Amino acid sequence: MGRNRGQGIIIGFLVFVIAVISICTIIFRSYVREFHKVTEKEKYDQYYVMITEDRKPDFWQSVYRGAYERGQAENVYVDLLGEHLSQEYSRSDLMRIAMTSGVDGILVESDESDEMSELIDEAVDRGIPVVTLYGDNTHSARCSFVGVGSYNLGREYGRQVLKLAAAEDTEDPLKVAVLMNAHALNSTQNIVCSGIQDALEQEKLQGSEIQMSLITVDDTNTFSVEESIRDIFMDQTLPDIIICLNELSTTCVYQAVVDYNCVGEIAILGYYDTDTILKAIERNVITATISIDTEQMGAFCVDALQEYYNYGYTSQYFTADVTVIDQSNVEEYLGKQEEAE
Repeated sequence: MGRNRGQGIIIGFLVFVIAVISICTIIFRSYVREFHKVTEKEKYDQYYVMITEDRKPDFWQSVYRGAYERGQAENVYVDLLGEHLSQEYSRSDLMRIAMTSGVDGILVESDESDEMSELIDEAVDRGIPVVTLYGDNTHSARCSFVGVGSYNLGREYGRQVLKLAAAEDTEDPLKVAVLMNAHALNSTQNIVCSGIQDALEQEKLQGSEIQMSLITVDDTNTFSVEESIRDIFMDQTLPDIIICLNELSTTCVYQAVVDYNCVGEIAILGYYDTDTILKAIERNVITATISIDTEQMGAFCVDALQEYYNYGYTSQYFTADVTVIDQSNVEEYLGKQEEAE
C-alpha cells in the first residue's frame, strides 16, 4: 500500500514537471511568433533585448528608455524582455528565452557568476553579440561593457564625505557607513569602496579623523533591504554619514531617517535621482545624491551593438556621465522632471 502511494506521488510529480515544461515551451514559442510579427510589420533592421534582474525601478526604466530611443533612431527595435510575459523569470531564464527567440543582440545586467559566463558564451557561440550592462562579466566573450566609472564614483563619494567633515565642528571621529549588497556577484562595489578610501586618505583634512565601515545589506528583496536598514537604526551607535550605492537603499535609508526622527543627525549620500530622492534633498533630509546619466547608458548599449555589426568590433568599455546633486542644483533637476511630465 505504502509502495503504491509512493509511486503515485512520483508519477504525479513527473506529470507536474512535464506540464510546467510544456507551458513554458508554449510561452516561448508564442513570444517568438510575436517577435516576428513586430519585426515584419515595422521592418526593423535589428531586434535587441535588454535583460535586468528587476525591471520596475526608475533607474532601469530610464536605461531602457535611452536604449529604446537610440534604437528607434537606428531603425532597431529594443525590447525590455520580460515585461510582456505572463510570469516572472530570472535573468538566466530570460537569457535562454532570448537565445531561443533568435534575437540579434542582448543587453544584460550581468555579474561575475559562472552561470552568467556560460550563458553569455553560449549566446556568442550562437552568433548573438552580448553587451554587459552596469555589472560586468570579465571572463565571458561579451563584446563590450557599459557602466559607470566605479573608482571615480567612489572618489566623488569620498569628496562629499570630506566636505561634510570640514563643516563639522567637533573633535569626535566622523563615522561613515557604506551599505554593501550581500548578494552582488561583481567587483563594482569593492572598486567604489576603494575609490572612497583613496579619496579620504589622499585628500583628508588636517585634524579630521574619519572612520569608515562597511555594512552588509540583505538584498534578496525590497523587504529584506528595509529590514537590514532598520537594524542599523536599532543600534545604539549610529553612523554620522550613510553612503548608499543604489536607488533602493537610498530610498529605504531616507524613510528610516524620517521614521526614527534622525533628520539632521545623519547625512545621507544617495544614488540616482528619482522624484522621491530629489524632493528629499530639497527638504534637507538627503544631503546629496550621485546622478547617473541612465539614458546615455542605454544609448551606449545600442551604439556598442551597432558598431559591432558595422565594423566587426567595438569599444571594450563605455562609461556614462555622473553628476552630484545637492542643495545648490536640486531645483534645476526638479524642474527638468516637471517638464518631462
